[in-house]
Amino acid sequence: MQIYEVGKFQYLAEGQGEILLLLHGLFGALSNFNDLIQHFKDSYQVVVPLLPLYTLPPKSCDLEHLTAFVHDFIAHQQYDKVILLGNSLGGHIALKYTVEHQERVKALVLTGSSGLFENAMGDTYPRRGDREYIRKKTEITFYDPAMATEDLVDEVFDIVTKREKVINVLAIAKSAIRNNMKEELPNIKIPVMLIWGQQDQITPPFVAEEFHATLPNSQLAFIDQCGHAPMMERPAIFNELLDNFLRQLPTEA
Repeated sequence: MQIYEVGKFQYLAEGQGEILLLLHGLFGALSNFNDLIQHFKDSYQVVVPLLPLYTLPPKSCDLEHLTAFVHDFIAHQQYDKVILLGNSLGGHIALKYTVEHQERVKALVLTGSSGLFENAMGDTYPRRGDREYIRKKTEITFYDPAMATEDLVDEVFDIVTKREKVINVLAIAKSAIRNNMKEELPNIKIPVMLIWGQQDQITPPFVAEEFHATLPNSQLAFIDQCGHAPMMERPAIFNELLDNFLRQLPTEA
């Protein structure tokens, strides 16, 4: 898959048609969406911007600047009525963007989204070099610990052992906790699909239930034997649920 670079933006784009814009989480990467991209690229233009989590200056490491980045990207690309999908922190950014620019969003899909409650990596960060600690924390992302492959553990380990990245991660995580969306959720009137892992330990099922109760035009589906990243751990079921939701949406005139 080709990564495009335009100005300050790096992004992946596959397919043609309506824009299905995907936002990854704090420890996420473009690769998190591989199965989803392959499934939907024949029906949609699937776009995944690389969020500048580790390149923002420390004073700009917050949800407001990340949401502004997404707004700038959508405006630069001249996208309109996007279908916005976010996992974990990406869902939180999608929610904030939708609250601020609802007229530009056709539908919203949240999976393991922060914005109401999330369990963090822990109260303290590990000493540099504690790879086993990182392995255990990465395994918690999934129902099946085997999903925490060596490559995935290496990616997270690289983040938390580089001081400048750790500073950004902590600042963004604190910003996410400060930005509780409960009071703003009733203002989101567009269709929302919530796809949640039944065994999500980071944003547990009660979080999905609260999103569903508070978002006025939402649907909720749980996937069993599945953790915080359903599109990675149960891609076939995830894609079927997403497909069914997208088929319900009105086609653009």
